[in-house]
Amino acid sequence: MQSNIIKIGNSHGVRIPKPFLEECGLSDEIEINIIDNGIMITSPNHPRKDWDKAFKDMKQNNDDNLVDELLTHSDWDDKEWEWK
Repeated sequence: MQSNIIKIGNSHGVRIPKPFLEECGLSDEIEINIIDNGIMITSPNHPRKDWDKAFKDMKQNNDDNLVDELLTHSDWDDKEWEWK
């Protein structure tokens, strides 16, 4: 599909057909990157999205213990490790 670049105030824009947005899962917020001689538009990456809910679920399921508590203490900790 071809489209035109249009002037929007002091900037420029491109109209993206609604079916394209829906198929790509794009909504109000996007990320724009320059790739070679083109522009790539993607959904923003939210690596910590829904962590609050996951932490609440862990607490509710009594699954929020520190991993260190699961490890056993060994002689190596006392003899080989230099504690400062």
